[in-house]
Amino acid sequence: MTRAKTHTCKFMHIKNTFELPPFLSTHGESVRELIGESAGPNSAQHSLAFIEIAPGKSSLEHFHPVAEESYYILEGEARIVIEEEEYFMKPHDCVCIQKNQKHQIFNTEVNTLRFLAVCVPPWTKECSIFS
Repeated sequence: MTRAKTHTCKFMHIKNTFELPPFLSTHGESVRELIGESAGPNSAQHSLAFIEIAPGKSSLEHFHPVAEESYYILEGEARIVIEEEEYFMKPHDCVCIQKNQKHQIFNTEVNTLRFLAVCVPPWTKECSIFS
């Protein structure tokens, strides 16, 4: 079986996560948008991002006034704070964050935290409001 590479044709967009350039933040977060506005016109209904957070780092506290956001943990363990309530997540855990809920995710391990983030409607730069 041949490994799929980033490919676009009339009816589909196949992408390989590690062939896409990441957006690297100054606070230790790497984001690769797989489906959504910056990934090209491939979905009007949702966005999908592969996110990595370095050991001891976190996202910035933020909320989305329009979008729901779901996280699915692939590797590592995380502490997530949603509206000042703290939860712990491990691989195969998922959470749905409602619009307007302030949230922040922290890497609590010595290894990189890797997870998927889905936004409905699709995430845009204007969609994240930082505290």
